[in-house]
Amino acid sequence: MAAVTLRRVKKNYGPTTVVHGVDLEINAGEFVVILGPSGCGKSTLLRMIAGLEAITDGEIAIGEKIVNTLEPRERGCAMVFQNYALYPHMTVAENIGYALKVAGMGKAERTARIKAVGDMLGLTEFLERKPMQLSGGQRQRVAMGRAMIREPDVFLYDEPLSNLDARLRVAMRVEIRRLHQRLGTTSLFVTHDQVEAMTLADRIVVMNKGIIEQVGTPDEVYHRPASTYVAGFVGSPGLNLLHATVDKAALCIRFKDGQSIALDQEQAASLSDGPVVFGFRAEQTQVVEQGGLKIASSFNEALGSSRLLHGLLADEEAVISIPGDQPFNVTSSINVTIPSKAMHFFDPESGRRIG
Repeated sequence: MAAVTLRRVKKNYGPTTVVHGVDLEINAGEFVVILGPSGCGKSTLLRMIAGLEAITDGEIAIGEKIVNTLEPRERGCAMVFQNYALYPHMTVAENIGYALKVAGMGKAERTARIKAVGDMLGLTEFLERKPMQLSGGQRQRVAMGRAMIREPDVFLYDEPLSNLDARLRVAMRVEIRRLHQRLGTTSLFVTHDQVEAMTLADRIVVMNKGIIEQVGTPDEVYHRPASTYVAGFVGSPGLNLLHATVDKAALCIRFKDGQSIALDQEQAASLSDGPVVFGFRAEQTQVVEQGGLKIASSFNEALGSSRLLHGLLADEEAVISIPGDQPFNVTSSINVTIPSKAMHFFDPESGRRIG
């Protein structure tokens, strides 16, 4: 295993900059997920680490070695692609062991390594099958086996689960996490799916338009988002974000429709009078008969274990969550309270977290 270090890494395509001077330190043995929407630069960043894309500026180090000018095969990385990229005319065993064959390893040793990897991934009974005879999840395991057999310093995963159905994605997330616990190899995993990021990562790197918005553990990213972008992107649903005004003298936040919510002394100390973006999680509210904030309800989503209630607060969209078995009748309005510890505040101009 090896650490991966990015220093001011930049990527241009002609006059267009797609990665803007990224700095990132990934520790040896760590599982890091790069999370962001399509077009944010996350796959480009991964391909630059692998050597499949040339960097425009900056440095990439794997272990103690600067790898900017090294060929992909010299970097000690193994990559698992979104589309599996298996050879259709080869058996599972031949696909897994192909890199060792090209490297000139003897047949007996190669066969032993293939068997060991096949056993680890539950592919033993499929070793003589062709890829077309396998399910999507089995093909993905073959692609992982082909990467594993090289015993790389770094695993690179480029949205490997996006072609699988929902149930299979859950199963493969478990497989990937167990594999990492067993091997301990440094791993970078690119995805646009925040559930994959939250369940797999030791740390999450949230990207937006070629820059890093936040780096932190899943708990840090979820409970203390560094910006309104992270707040809205991470979570299902994302953080409710409402425009309001701070009134420190009255120790409250006032909304455009005249409603207000009280602040404690510690919160007030970190805020300034004037505009603020106020945020709260749907599941951290409590429905009450009277008082609190009034939300004009419009519709609800039944999700089994919970129910999402959608509505308007001061003419802005808001979502709250209640237990799925809690009796509920759609009315014209809902009253909710929000605990102080569940409140988030952001600068309306920069979008950065306050406090």
